[in-house]
Amino acid sequence: MEVRLQKWGNSDGIRIPSSILKSLNLKTNDKMEIKYEEDKIIISRPKKEKISLADKFANYKGSNLAKEYTWDEAKGKEIW
Repeated sequence: MEVRLQKWGNSDGIRIPSSILKSLNLKTNDKMEIKYEEDKIIISRPKKEKISLADKFANYKGSNLAKEYTWDEAKGKEIW
């Protein structure tokens, strides 16, 4: 498929046909990776880095938002 390079603000750009976007399940604002090799421009999805829950909390320095909770005496007609 041949496309034309066009002015887009201070840059140049191409439009990707919706049929291609649909077949690749790409949507507006999806992050993409672009690189060039020899005489080719390669556009691909960035690889998602898998991070375990343990890794996410390993460097957590925030305060603990969980607070102690007690079941006080009933204030109304609650039945415990």
